[in-house]
Amino acid sequence: MRMTQLFAPTLREIPTEAEIPSHQLLLRAGMMRKVAAGVYTYLPLGYRVLTKIMKIVREEMDAAGGQELMLPIIQPAELWQESGRWVIYGEEMFRLQDRHQRNFCLGPTHEEIVTALIRTNISSYKELPLLVYQIQNKYRDEKRPRFGLMRGREFVMKDLYSFDRDTEGMEESYKKMYDAYSKIFSRCGLKFKIVQADSGAIGGNTSHEFMVLAGSGEAELVYCEECEYAANVEKAAAVPDPSMEPVRGDVEKHLVHTPGTTTIAEVASFLCIPEKETLKSLLYEADGDLVCVLLRGDRQINEVKLQRVLDVLNLELAAEETLEKRGIHPGFVGPVDLNVDKIIADLEVPLMPSAVTGANKEDYHYTGVVPERDLKFDAVADIREVEAGEGCQQCGEPLKKARGIEVGQVFQLGTKYSDALNAVYNDEDGQVKKVYMGCYGIGVSRTMAAAIEQNHDDDGIIWPLSIAPYHVVVVPVSDKNESMMGIAQSIYEDLQDVGLEVVLDDRSERAGVKFKDADLIGFPYRITVGKDTIENGTVDVKCRKTGEQKAVPVTEITQHLYSLISSAT
Repeated sequence: MRMTQLFAPTLREIPTEAEIPSHQLLLRAGMMRKVAAGVYTYLPLGYRVLTKIMKIVREEMDAAGGQELMLPIIQPAELWQESGRWVIYGEEMFRLQDRHQRNFCLGPTHEEIVTALIRTNISSYKELPLLVYQIQNKYRDEKRPRFGLMRGREFVMKDLYSFDRDTEGMEESYKKMYDAYSKIFSRCGLKFKIVQADSGAIGGNTSHEFMVLAGSGEAELVYCEECEYAANVEKAAAVPDPSMEPVRGDVEKHLVHTPGTTTIAEVASFLCIPEKETLKSLLYEADGDLVCVLLRGDRQINEVKLQRVLDVLNLELAAEETLEKRGIHPGFVGPVDLNVDKIIADLEVPLMPSAVTGANKEDYHYTGVVPERDLKFDAVADIREVEAGEGCQQCGEPLKKARGIEVGQVFQLGTKYSDALNAVYNDEDGQVKKVYMGCYGIGVSRTMAAAIEQNHDDDGIIWPLSIAPYHVVVVPVSDKNESMMGIAQSIYEDLQDVGLEVVLDDRSERAGVKFKDADLIGFPYRITVGKDTIENGTVDVKCRKTGEQKAVPVTEITQHLYSLISSAT
């Protein structure tokens, strides 16, 4: 490909809409363009990267026994109503009606439709196990599409579904996909961690996420370097602080005047106590109920855990109007005589020897509240976030915390969907049994963005060789010099002849502009044909990843590049 023919409109300035490196660089490097919030057109360079990721995914899915098919994007509401998820999926689902006012959605995922396919086409144990997958666009009406491909309304995804006779078969399929995913992300040149995860709206009891480590990641994870335990903070079990001691002697509750202290930090400072001796009271509206959530003052709530404990569809912080109707004073809320429907306490709360809480009276708090004695709870559960430095639940060593980008997730679904949609088979004895399922997703477009988040510098993208749009760019310093252009053309053709993917920058631009674009786009290798080529018969080869430069004779350049690239792909 010649740069004069390549549709790659690069940008010098950072687009104001782009907040993170991958979003900025995909736009600047001419790899995509925005159509609407969360919707993008992939230009040739970007689409080449996507197709390379898809190729790796297909090879590993096929090697693990998957068969590729294509399911419809437009799905009838009836199937989602059968599974119960038409309501559960909420406002993220794009819904539409046809001219006959029949309800449909744009597929955010495909569990329902693939289960319906299997229930009408599989009847015998002899036809199981079965693994089918597709690579296609998915649609989710994100409330706040942002960060480019990280959180979009339209995105490219690979989803595979496994169908087995029993739990053992499902676990075997799960292991196949777990291993295949590890190979895929390794082949894509990514550093990642596999973490225990919450199943969310997909369902099932067992799930793992594949997280690309990056400071810009939206997800938080905790991990242990000693025993390799790792979990998303939404799943990581929070163990109560072992240093908390029981109450010694009688502790009296007192009403204390605390003017203007509406935060935990202000209360602790006013009373000269550590924040961990206060009790944090948060008020949520949960499917119409007003819920008070209690945790130690120095802890943070995990709303995913809370929603799972409450088993509700809608969860949000209570509005001021709701509190006013209940006679509740924001800033001085406490669980003593509080007018709410439920009180949910974190595991540590009943173990606190005593605590300071809001008194539900402006400018007043209670001291000496003993939770076990003075408070009543509707439930006690793990609802807080695990922090770095806490002991690992498996080995006790201090946990570390990192940010990551979820690029893949695997689920053991059991019979969740086969129960709802009646997907059954006849076993050896003629008995009718439910099919056991698993589902496995990879965000293909998100993987492209994650690769950039993990591999870039101030000059641009540093593509892993396996997914780079092209392997090499050949840059003649002057397009006016016939000798340079002739040698560059010859190298370009020779590299193509041995199967390498090459771009010839034949534009009438200054060498500096060409070098900047080469670094911005992220070609793994750059060959410069310049003055030394004419005088000494050598070209300069630069590795984008390491910055290392080397003079190589023109007569050896094809073999040199072929050896470098073929050994790494």
